[in-house]
Order: sequence, then C-alpha cells, then structure tokens
Amino acid sequence: MCGRQLPVLGQPQPERADAARNRRKIIEVAARMIQARGADQLSLDEVAKEACVGVGTVYRRFGDRAGLAWALIDERERRFQEAFISGPPPLGPGAPPAERVAAFLTGLVDRVVSQLDLFLLAEVGTPKSRYSGPYRVYHTHLATLLAQARPDADPRFLADALLSPVNAHLISFQRAERGLTVEEIKAGVGDIAAAVTARRAP
Repeated sequence: MCGRQLPVLGQPQPERADAARNRRKIIEVAARMIQARGADQLSLDEVAKEACVGVGTVYRRFGDRAGLAWALIDERERRFQEAFISGPPPLGPGAPPAERVAAFLTGLVDRVVSQLDLFLLAEVGTPKSRYSGPYRVYHTHLATLLAQARPDADPRFLADALLSPVNAHLISFQRAERGLTVEEIKAGVGDIAAAVTARRAP
C-alpha cells in the first residue's frame, strides 16, 4: 500500500499517471495556442494533434472547448475561491454579509477581467456546463450571505440576479461599446449589491 493514494469519500478518484500526464500536456498545449492565436481560435482537434494524444481523449476529458477553457482557468480560480472562503475580510469571513456580497461581486469582476478571453470561451458552453463548476460555488456562497443579509427574500433567486451582470460577454461589451472602465463596472455592480442587500422597512 505504500505510495498509493486511496480514494476519499466524496472526492474524485485519483488519476492514473498516464491520464495525469495527458491532461497536463493538453492544458499546456492549449495554453500555448491561446497565447499565440487567442481563445476564439482554439480547436480541440489541433490541441490533440499537437499534444500527441487521441482526439477522443481530449473530448472525453474536457467535453468541448468550454470545458477545456474551465480547466485552464482552474489555478487562478482556486486562489479566488480560497480568498472568499477563508481569506481576510471583507472578501473573506469577518465582515457583515452585505459588505461581503459587495466585495465578492467586485472581486469577481476583477477575476473575470484577468482571464477575459478564457471566460468568453467558457461562457459559450452548454447551460449545464456554464452554470455548474465555479458558478455553482459562487451561487452557493452568495445565497448563504444573502440569507443572512436579506432573510425576507429568496436568496437563491437573488444570487442568480446578482451574478447575471458579472459575465465576460457583458463586461467585454461594456468596455468596448459603452466605454466603461473596470472601476466603473465594479462601482455599478457594487451599487446593485447595496440595493439588493438593503434591509426592507417592515
């Protein structure tokens, strides 16, 4: 048993060594291609050829271009999630829930902008892929905070409503067509958060 990784309840099974190598190769090749040509030119067939793996391996592992984009996004995503789950306030625990909601949404704007091309690609996936993964984590986090800030409202609906304007396509449009800066977008999102989390008079 020495050196073997045992499965943990509720956790995915550990990867075989060859599967882990293939995954790393695919991600490295995809990252190089995106850096050279942009995310919109990413082709899974070309990635498979360049990584010297079967096309079926790429499709089975990532599903589509959006799935591969999420894999490339993963490392920064982990750091962002650590920040709002256990980092310092107001993004992390220790601040009032309304302040944490605003900090989370403005932080998410920065998060999306930091890898905008990848988020644009990830958002064209199926609704199932778009609203799972990180979105599910965001929604659960926001709904938990909103249940404390607005116990009179449906926190699940409000979480979806607050996440709606923080998407790559809208942010890209606002910057290119509206001429908004990232700081102006963050200020607007903060205003929405303040309006939603304000306690209603009895």
